[in-house]
Amino acid sequence: MNERLIIVTLFLSLICARLPAQNSWNLKKSVEYALANNISVKQADIQARIAELNLKQSKLMQIPTASISGSAGINAGRSIDPTTNLFTNTQLFSTGFSLSSGVTIFNFFSVKNNIEGNKLDNEASRANVEKVRNDIALNVATAYLLVLVSKEQENIANLAVQLTLQNLDNTRKRVEAGVLPELNLAEIEAQLALDSSNLITAINTVKQNILQLKAILNVDAGQTFVVETPPLEKIPILPLNELQPEYVYSQAVMNLPQQRVNDLRIKAAEKYVLSARGQMYPTISLFAGLGTNYANNKIPNVVQVPTGNLDTTGAKVNVNGTLYDVVAPGFNSIITTNTTKFGTQLSDNFRQNIGVQLTIPLFNNGVARTNWQKSKLNVTSLQLQRDLDLVNLKQDIYTAYNDASTAIQKYQAGIKRVQTAEKAYNFAQKRYDVGLLPTLDLLTNQNNLNRARVELAQAQVDYVFKLKVLEFYKGQGITVE
Repeated sequence: MNERLIIVTLFLSLICARLPAQNSWNLKKSVEYALANNISVKQADIQARIAELNLKQSKLMQIPTASISGSAGINAGRSIDPTTNLFTNTQLFSTGFSLSSGVTIFNFFSVKNNIEGNKLDNEASRANVEKVRNDIALNVATAYLLVLVSKEQENIANLAVQLTLQNLDNTRKRVEAGVLPELNLAEIEAQLALDSSNLITAINTVKQNILQLKAILNVDAGQTFVVETPPLEKIPILPLNELQPEYVYSQAVMNLPQQRVNDLRIKAAEKYVLSARGQMYPTISLFAGLGTNYANNKIPNVVQVPTGNLDTTGAKVNVNGTLYDVVAPGFNSIITTNTTKFGTQLSDNFRQNIGVQLTIPLFNNGVARTNWQKSKLNVTSLQLQRDLDLVNLKQDIYTAYNDASTAIQKYQAGIKRVQTAEKAYNFAQKRYDVGLLPTLDLLTNQNNLNRARVELAQAQVDYVFKLKVLEFYKGQGITVE
């Protein structure tokens, strides 16, 4: 019963594996989806947008600034009347409005070099997006090829189970006929259990590799995901002699965005050095402003009203030796207070100013000079990073080339090993069928064949991937079609 259950289960799994996929993923679709949805790509794009905003901000530093302000308040006690600039002890309400503007005329090219640096930084950020996209494409291809090799191993494990099932059926018939002892049947059953365990492990490896691929694509782990599995031998690859490491390295330096990112960032840093140096020199700027104010202060107003009488003025006049008092019409003084109208005060108090300002930095705690020195060190650091990236790039290319060369040799040796193992297994099967070979020897030959097939599949995908990596460095991308 257990054997039948195993057979039915394996049969159904094989049928399900070959059902047409409703939502299958090939490498091209996987890469395109990853580039549109991968979080690292989105983060790089955000950084590029920030760099673009920095560039716009630096350009706006060239145009004049303008601001408008207003204030209102109540003054009590001894204060200055804002309309007369005299001290007063009267409580009053005042308000004022002002408009100011300023623009930098010249500051030894600090603003200009900062703009140039931000422009180069913006280009570097955009190139970095391409670099991240390339890295994601390579990671997707790596994960995709791992799925392919694990599926090939699953197929080999399936084949091993089928071979063992055939031997199990033949052995059972011969045991029942009395030709072979029951020990042979028990050994075959043990082999079937081992092969079934290997198949389960292979199926789980496929699932794990698919989960890893989903993670790179930012696909929900629970989503149905079927990977198309083109035969490894049909994946187009360039011959190794067209992928010599020095040639690939020269192409990589010209084509890979990482090198462009490094060069642009170094040029941007050099511009920032000039900008920082400009901060240590005088700055000439133009300023202008408008303003007015209002206060509800009471301004006294004196009115003279005639009384109709003649009042002595206190003065004397001498007429022929006689002094007479001087009189004049009498007046009464009436004092009134009033507040000048709001609009009138705004008009009367309207003021303007314009001028040129020269700012000479004498001492600011060494901030400007320190920033200049730090910017120069940053250039050196970026240059060292570029050199390090070039060294690593060349090392990676030579490593990939040597690995590809070794993998091809292993693959060619694996083909011969599988052919030899198949021949040995066929001979062993024939001898076993006529009772001239123990079961254990047959199983040993079968396991040797399975192991040779698995190692051949691994060697094949290894050399295909290494060649694909070299194609990637050459600037051709990674394809399996």
